[in-house]
This record gives sequence, structure tokens and C-alpha cells, in this order.
Amino acid sequence: MALALVTGALLLTGCGAAPSAQGGFVGGDGSLTVVAPEQRKPAPQVTGVLLGGGSFDSATLGGRVVVYNVWGSWCAPCRKEAPALEAAARRTSDKATFVGLNTRDLDSAPAEAFVRAFGITYPSVFDPDGRELLKFGTDLPPSAIPSTVVVDAQGRVAARVLGEVTESTLVGLVEDVAAGK
Repeated sequence: MALALVTGALLLTGCGAAPSAQGGFVGGDGSLTVVAPEQRKPAPQVTGVLLGGGSFDSATLGGRVVVYNVWGSWCAPCRKEAPALEAAARRTSDKATFVGLNTRDLDSAPAEAFVRAFGITYPSVFDPDGRELLKFGTDLPPSAIPSTVVVDAQGRVAARVLGEVTESTLVGLVEDVAAGK
């Protein structure tokens, strides 16, 4: 029953009518929102099975900046931004942990092929029903894919990008958030 409710909520939120809607999902415009440290709220605990095996629990990442990127193998802007995300993850590996949230791929095979094709080295949680994505509430609208959120070392949402993100934007965000800004 709970799975049906989560799936239904995702389907309803994915009914975008904007011109950029593809398959009922709305691509963001790359808009950036930065949250001042005193206004940040806690990010949810993210758990799940990783693509390629193993498990993930964000509770094990305490004290580090975490970058969550929501993507799907079917998403054209996700394919476009994948090299930038990988490059940013490599450039900031001393300051941040990158984690993908693969959503709406009902089978892991296309998602695993995406990871191989783009040489993605950071882990991705397989979230076909969007349960982990929905934990973020309005911080990561489930209809805007791709989306990226940066969580500070205290576990609070510090910034988000709705839509495709660039390497320079991500590197700058990680550096600022790691510096306490």
C-alpha cells in the first residue's frame, strides 16, 4: 500500500505542462538557490541499495559536504551534465562526497549502463519508486530532473540546482559550503 502511495505521488508530481516537459517530467532551468547557514534545515537520511551492489546510508557521511544528484538514464539533460558531475566530484573529492539518486529507472540495467558509459565513479542509490527522493520534500521537486542538492558538513541543505548543473557551479558551491559559507 505504501509503495502504491509513493508511486502515485510521483506520477502526480511528474505531470508537467511546461514546454520543457519530456515524458511528463519538467527539466529545470539550472536555477540556483543558496541557503544562508542560519536558515538551513536538516537534510533527510538517505538509505538504499547502490547500483552495482552494496548499500548506502548517509548517516555514515557525518562531517563531510555531500552532493546529491537526481538523475535517470532516460533523461537527456542528465546525460549532458554527467561529465561535469564526474569532473566536479574528482576536483572536490577532498571536500565532498557525491552521491547519485537514480530515479524512475524500473530496472537497474539501463542505469548501470549509464554509469559505465559516462565513467561515473561516485555511488548511486537505485531509487526506482522515488522513495528517497521524496524525503527531500520541496528541496528536490520530484518532477524536476535532473536536480542537485548540496548538504553541508552539519547535515543541512545548503544549496540546490534545479536542472542541469555545470562543473564550475558545483565546484564553487562545494568550496563555499566546505568553507562554512
